[in-house]
Formats: sequence, C-alpha cells, structure tokens
Amino acid sequence: MKISKSQRNNIIFLVIILIMIIPQTRQPIQILLQKGLAKFSPSVVDKEDRVTLTDYNWQLVDEHGLGYDFNQAKGKVIFINFWATWCPPCIAEMPSMEKLYQAYKNEVVFLFVSGESQDVISKFKEKNDYQFTVHSSINAHPEILEATSIPRTFVIDQEGHIVIDKTGAADWNSQTVRTLLDDLLKPE
Repeated sequence: MKISKSQRNNIIFLVIILIMIIPQTRQPIQILLQKGLAKFSPSVVDKEDRVTLTDYNWQLVDEHGLGYDFNQAKGKVIFINFWATWCPPCIAEMPSMEKLYQAYKNEVVFLFVSGESQDVISKFKEKNDYQFTVHSSINAHPEILEATSIPRTFVIDQEGHIVIDKTGAADWNSQTVRTLLDDLLKPE
C-alpha cells in the first residue's frame, strides 16, 4: 500500500500535534523554538524615548541568603533579568546570558531575579553549569521595572536610563550588547 503525499503530510502533522500535547516533550520543543527566536539581539531604546529609574528602594536576597540593597547599584551599569526555570524563553536565552555574565561580571551589576525556591534554582544552575547568582525580591521592585511576563530584561546606564527593555528571549552575548556595555562603561 502506497501512502500519498497528502496522507504523509497529515501523518507528520498529527505526530507534531501529539508531540506538543505530551507534557514530557512539550518543554524541550518550546525551548528549541525559542532558541531560534533568541538568535536576535535586543533593541536599544532610542535616547529620546528612554525612561529614567529614580526609585532604587528595592531589597533582594541572593541564593546564599545574603541581602542586597539595590541602592548599591546606583551609579553603575545594571543588567536585570526576571526569569523562571520553567519558562522556555528564559531557558533558551540563559546560555547567552551566562556568557555575557562571565565577560562582564566584574564591571556590570547582574541581578537575575526569580520567585522560585532556592532548591529549584540551585538544581537548575547545577544541571546547566551556570555561575551567575540568583536573587529573590524581599519587597516590591521599583514600579518602572514591572515584569508582567517573563523573561523581562533591563539594561540600565549609570544615570539610571533604561537603555534596553526587552520582553522575550534574545541573544544577550551578541556583539550589539557587548558594544553597548563597553560604551556604557567608558568613563565620560
């Protein structure tokens, strides 16, 4: 019995739908699709459209139980990422964030913020060999940093201007982002 091209296409379509329905295969497929979307650099906000962060009253705690007062970041270049271990776009962009973190960790304040338990975060980091530190909010973050969906990432310059405001996955280790950070870190 010979299968027609139309029947073959229907079978392939049905298999794809079944794979997407089965919970064990759904997340890996979503991550793969998001990795394709995360090949693009985030857009830089035009200077005339940038908003300024003025509220630095935000308390966090890192995965080791150490408190962090966001006021300490005032006057520095800041990279903030709101994310979760169950979020496919978050997972897709993490390798590029880890590379960026490794390159700039001594010059830029990196705040990876998640509301998940430290146990879940630790297992995720260990499985993927990520070295960045993850924080949880103790009190509400500044309103201007509202993250109604994740991943949501902000890059803030020394004057508090939000230079990048990106929702969704991106390539954070791109030449565009590295050039931007290099420019922001140059003394005026």
